[in-house]
Order: sequence, then structure tokens, then C-alpha cells
Amino acid sequence: MENPVSKTKSGVDRRSFIKTGLVAGGAATIGSGLLGAAPTASAQRSRINGRLTPGDAAILRFLAAAELIETDLWIQYAELGGLTSGQPIEVDPNQTLNAYQNALSNLDGDGPQYITSNTLDEQSHANFLNAYLGWKGAEPVDLDQFRTLPGSTASGSSGKKRLTNLMHLNVDTSWYTRYRSATNPDSGATFPQAITLKNRTAIPVTDADFNDPNHIQAIANTAAFHFGYIEQGGSSLYAVMSQKVTNPEVLEITLGIGGDEIAHFLEWVDFAGNGVQPPVAPVTDPATNLTFPNFFDPLNPQIQPSLIFPVPCEFISAQLPKVSIIRPLTNRFGGAVAAVESLTADGLFIGQSNEFFETLAVLAIEADAAFRQ
Repeated sequence: MENPVSKTKSGVDRRSFIKTGLVAGGAATIGSGLLGAAPTASAQRSRINGRLTPGDAAILRFLAAAELIETDLWIQYAELGGLTSGQPIEVDPNQTLNAYQNALSNLDGDGPQYITSNTLDEQSHANFLNAYLGWKGAEPVDLDQFRTLPGSTASGSSGKKRLTNLMHLNVDTSWYTRYRSATNPDSGATFPQAITLKNRTAIPVTDADFNDPNHIQAIANTAAFHFGYIEQGGSSLYAVMSQKVTNPEVLEITLGIGGDEIAHFLEWVDFAGNGVQPPVAPVTDPATNLTFPNFFDPLNPQIQPSLIFPVPCEFISAQLPKVSIIRPLTNRFGGAVAAVESLTADGLFIGQSNEFFETLAVLAIEADAAFRQ
């Protein structure tokens, strides 16, 4: 049966997505009263007491869902590539890391630690947001019924069912060129792919993937660009949602967690760049012929690995000076619906059910519909 989120060349058809989500009927049960009467002025000012506005609750519910999805994918990375992985593959009697962990360590000696730390951060985000929703009398988000996807069978994997699929990714690497550009997507700019990653696995699928060093390095490099893709999306999402919240305490939450997402993103910018420069690159996967070239040969500022901070770009008005910012910052490219469209096009949900897509559709539409009262 075809997914309700129908794909186009650019990812997902928004009108089909929204129509399906609304028709699914979930809006009435997940977020009834979204457009209800505005709270009193005293309720809006309250930081501790009282219930959330419907808009603030919708924003936090979608963010909780996003964090549950992030946690699921990061756990898969941590099991196989982090310090918390299961039984290591003894490639060498003197080694304690498996071949995937070693390949990630080639990108940064602390790579496995960073993966584990990122995973723990995302878990804390999801746990906090759901606990806060419940504390305020709002409905938390539970996606456990959708943990149906098979994961890797390589040694180290828990073998648990997953929300996300990391084995058939279409990684959008335009984030890498976007942050090296002086143009802004919110102003209509578009960006080329830094490297083409279509239908690629970002984790070892079986133990056979550990055998060839170039093959496992290509898998690790794919993961590195996927790390950056995931965290840049979270950085923009929290920035967009922060513009909508009403309660100062909710704004404190979105700014606080959003800042942590930005910290993650900046680490993975550097990490991905290490996969496309010596001594790792150039490297070619003998199984797929996927090549990660040396981005310094020839030098191209648009993809220069050592440019790890956002290049100043146009912001607010072309009449103002360019400034370094997180971007995009608008619903169209960085909002909740845009986030689900992007993750779907990424291949992260291959194999998921219609009900899963319908649930995300409702959560995303309600979050984007929220506004500051």
C-alpha cells in the first residue's frame, strides 16, 4: 500500500502530505482545541503554573516526536560505533574497537565518544519534553507501536525493532554547501550536493561489512555526512519553533535544547569534513564504487573542509550586512512539516506504516500552525 506521503523529485508533495494528515482524523484526537480561545494575559505570563497554550503544547509534542526519532537512530549508531556498542569485532587481538569504530575514529579519535554523548543528549531531550508535557497536563508522545523496522544484524546491534531505517539512506548533503555559501535558503537560494549519497547504508548491515577497510570507511563517511544532516535539521527546527511559542518557560526550553542541537551540528560539520581530506580521502568503496574524494584537491571554497563555521549570509534584508546565522529559519524550509518531508526523503522511514506517517503529519501540521499569542 502506498505511503500517504507521496514523493516528488524534491522529496514529498506537501499538499498530499497535509491533506492525508488531516483526513486521517488524528487532528481531532491529538490536538483538539488548537485554534481555541486565547488564554488570559496572566496565563500567558505564567512560567511555572497553569496549562500550556494549545500552540505551545503542539510545538512541544512535535519536538518530543522528533527527539524520539533522533534517539532511535542515534542508538543504532551508538550500538555499533559508539563507546556503548556491544561485543566488539576482534579484528586484531590487541584492539578493543570493531572496524566501524576504527573507521569513525579515523575521522576523529574521539568519534565513538561523540556518538555516545550525542545519543545520551537526544535521549535526555525526549525524556524531558515528554515529562514536561505530562507535568503541564498535556498528552506526551509515544511512538513505541511503530518500532517495527528490522535493524542491522552485525555484532554489536541489540537486534531490537526500530523506528528508523539507516540502511537505505538518500543523504541530502546540500547542508554542507549551504553553510559555506553567502546566500540564504529563506531568500530562495538553492545549493548543490557536496557528494551524492543515494541508497547507502550508514551502519554495517552484517558482520561481512567489517572485512574490507575501504568498504567500512565509506560506510563511516556516509554516517558522518548523515550526522551533520540530522543535526542541522534540528538546529533549524528549534529556531523556527522558538519564534512561535507563547509561554516564556516554553521559550526557555526551545532555546536551551535548540542550543544543544547547534553544538552537535558544529561537531559533525568538522567530522564530515575529515572524511573528504587526507589521510582518509580519497577512498573508494570496492563493493559499490562510491568514492569520497579529497575536497582540497582542487581547493573549492564551496566545499572546503576546514570551513566549519557558518559563512555570513543575507538575513532579513539585502540592505543589511551579511551575518553568520543558523539557516533556514522559516516554516517553509525549517518547520515541522518541512522536517518530516526531509526525513522521509532521506529514506529514514522506509518500511514504516501508513499510520506512522499519518501520526507525524498531524503532529507536524499542528506545530506549524502554532503562533505566538
